[in-house]
Amino acid sequence: MTTRPHTLDSSFVLIPDNPPPSGAEILWFKGTDGRNLRACVAPALSKSGPRGTAIVCPGRTEFIEKYFEVGRELQTLGFAVVILDWPGQGLSERLLDDTKKGHIDRFETFMGALANGLDQLQNRLPRPYVSLAHSMGGAIALAAISQGLVKVDAAAFCAPMWGLKSRFFGMRYLVWAMRATGRAGDYAIQPGPPETFETNIVTHDKQRWQMQRALIDAQPDLELGPVTWGWLGASLSIVDTFSKPKALNQVAIPIFVASAEEEQLVDNAAHEKICARLPDCEHVVIEGAMHEILMETDTRRQEFWEGFQRLLRRANI
Repeated sequence: MTTRPHTLDSSFVLIPDNPPPSGAEILWFKGTDGRNLRACVAPALSKSGPRGTAIVCPGRTEFIEKYFEVGRELQTLGFAVVILDWPGQGLSERLLDDTKKGHIDRFETFMGALANGLDQLQNRLPRPYVSLAHSMGGAIALAAISQGLVKVDAAAFCAPMWGLKSRFFGMRYLVWAMRATGRAGDYAIQPGPPETFETNIVTHDKQRWQMQRALIDAQPDLELGPVTWGWLGASLSIVDTFSKPKALNQVAIPIFVASAEEEQLVDNAAHEKICARLPDCEHVVIEGAMHEILMETDTRRQEFWEGFQRLLRRANI
């Protein structure tokens, strides 16, 4: 557990050309373990009243400020917006003394954070609820929905982490051994040289890629490094959960899933398998897109938003 004092700062990390959603503010809430967790809440702007609340669930290493553009777009669609910094990410309280390690003990900690945030902030979040979850956030959201921890009326998933690439599954025994010998907090992948746009595997859009780097340069505490054995073990466990025969039986809401054609981080085959088990699910593959579809070029992003609008129509939101 980190011993570093944690400051409940109500300010955003601001850089040029990345304004927060209109009327947005930082609010703090408590996770299931008592840690201080950070949320951005922005009101709906529609004069006819809110369409509902869009719950933005970022991926691993991500943070609130990276999703300002998405938040503004959701406001344009009539929604109030909430964006979360997960435990151990963004400016939420970190989990280890080495704050750069991407660590979690189990995904129930993430799921509890989502449930607690919606509960503690509910007076600011008008219904109906639609979740928009990317990558690791997609695993958190699906698990929380399927287990009844959160109630949403529709769910959109962007390159969700419902399966990992095969190279990670080959590490199962090593993951077990490292956790069993008290080394869950050690890096599973050692930090390497800084990534460049030319070597990145998440987006073709240089401006959006540079925006994330500029935010980290402005506030280095936003940065998160490679994963620990604990994170990897927890991730293998949660994706195993999805494969159980009855794991998704309670998921009956309209769902939209977008996979990236040029995916290198999560397993697209898992998207196909899970979508086939859901009763009201549309699945599309965004041609030419890398993992971070919402940080991709405008044309690829537009394909996602068109699917999102179809989801809203199916859900009568």
